[in-house]
Amino acid sequence: MTSRQRSADSNSLSPRRRTVVKAAAATAVLAAPLAAAWPAGAVEAPAFLHGVASGDPLPDGILLWTRVTPTAEAVPGSGLGPDTEVGWVVARDKAFTTVVARGSVTATAASDHTVKADVRGLAPATDYWFRFSAGGTDSPAARTRTAPAADAAVTNLRFGVVSCANWEAGYFSSYRHLAARGDLDAWLHLGDYIYEYGTGEYGTRDTVVRQHAPTHEILTLADYRIRHGKYKTDPDLQALHAVAPVVAIWDDHEFANDAWSGGAENHTEGAEGAWSARQAAAKQAYFEWMPVRPALAGTTYRRLRFGKLADLSLLDLRSFRSQQAAVGNGSVDDPDRTITGRAQLDWLKAGLKASDTTWRLVGNSVMISPFAIGSLSADLLRPLAELLGLPKEGLALNTDQWDGYTDDRRELLAHLRSNAIRNTVFLTGDIHMAWANDVPVDAGTYPLSASAATEFVVTSVSSDNLDDILKVPEGTVTALAAPVIQVANRHVHWVDTDRHGYGVLDITADRAQMDYYVLSDKTKANATSSWARSYRTRTGTQKVERTYTPA
Repeated sequence: MTSRQRSADSNSLSPRRRTVVKAAAATAVLAAPLAAAWPAGAVEAPAFLHGVASGDPLPDGILLWTRVTPTAEAVPGSGLGPDTEVGWVVARDKAFTTVVARGSVTATAASDHTVKADVRGLAPATDYWFRFSAGGTDSPAARTRTAPAADAAVTNLRFGVVSCANWEAGYFSSYRHLAARGDLDAWLHLGDYIYEYGTGEYGTRDTVVRQHAPTHEILTLADYRIRHGKYKTDPDLQALHAVAPVVAIWDDHEFANDAWSGGAENHTEGAEGAWSARQAAAKQAYFEWMPVRPALAGTTYRRLRFGKLADLSLLDLRSFRSQQAAVGNGSVDDPDRTITGRAQLDWLKAGLKASDTTWRLVGNSVMISPFAIGSLSADLLRPLAELLGLPKEGLALNTDQWDGYTDDRRELLAHLRSNAIRNTVFLTGDIHMAWANDVPVDAGTYPLSASAATEFVVTSVSSDNLDDILKVPEGTVTALAAPVIQVANRHVHWVDTDRHGYGVLDITADRAQMDYYVLSDKTKANATSSWARSYRTRTGTQKVERTYTPA
């Protein structure tokens, strides 16, 4: 991708299946499977079939994204299609009468005809409209918003919060309902934006609601591009991208289930090629298809600031982590094992200590709060193990979470306590359940001991949770499991094991509040949304409390 721009007014998760994909199918360049999604005869090229998006807001800038289809055969992953000049324009109004920045980018097959424009010179805390154009065709217009100035006294921030969207398990109604609000400064995607499995291979209540592409497990660069492209055709996802900037991190399914620095549970060296090649392909496709700035080459960890009210540290908990420990072998406490990597943990600690904002938010892809699982009955342990991708016998803890890397967690929480760092809130996805937690220094003695931070975990957009796996009515498992979980984990204020939806984080100087919303039925394209619960942490307390009205 090459770029020429003029900004600033100068020119006014079964998760453990071991199906091996045949090498020939895995290495093919797969334009054909997309025929249903993008029938060649129906494309009047150039076209903007994948919507437009913005991300990573700064006080003076925003990252814009789109994908152009220059010719009918230039579908995602095909490697086909000519270089195409794509113009972009940013304006103060939807009619584009007050243009503040414009430029152009060249879309090439080398970047799968995706383009980004990192626009600077904009005003802080301001709504803008943008669109792209190519060959006389305009993209849809979209709205975005810059961050407040670094020293601004911000009274309120509001973020949508989502994770875990399995295309085949249901529709993305959560995105539609967030888009309809019209009050978001940005939205956070905490991982599992896509899933890597083949059709029907990752829990869907034995029913594929809608088939993704390609239909086999994705392994190659072409595969990952095709899968990202399929997701970007979803109308609800396009709608949310078109109304507010996203701030995204990856988790494992952007690569493969339970990924770590040297492999993944859902990857077989040899039969499925080298992990390094698959990881590189997944990362390349991610940065092509997502409006994300890689702060450091090949990673997603970075930090954004929203005035004096909050900063947001975004973690990459897959690129540097040690392999997950075997359950019950004691190595979870090994100080040589890491979930963050030394450099990232030092970066996080330094940023939290240096922060002068009221709130320190941490975008965290897997749960940091301890979760003692062993108290659950066998009939609940087995589906929980299936959900977490862990052995169904002898399950004691989820070693894919921070529970599997206790020395990193101990060091981080001790750092918060010893430096009197207040108002740290972890925002978490991954586990397909909703949680509101204190983050105790010592879970075994809590609440007699201290809480170092708080954590809000959002449920999945569509990926199966416990009622889906057990095929029982919604709420059945929560009624049984939640009381048992809370007795064994006294820092857990609430857990919902069954429902799907999203969160809305509302922040003022006095409190950070998560409103949890749930969907009526993830398998229905017109699913309704309703408020379920709200929890907040008041400034200086490092503890969660229930509140009875949404912000």
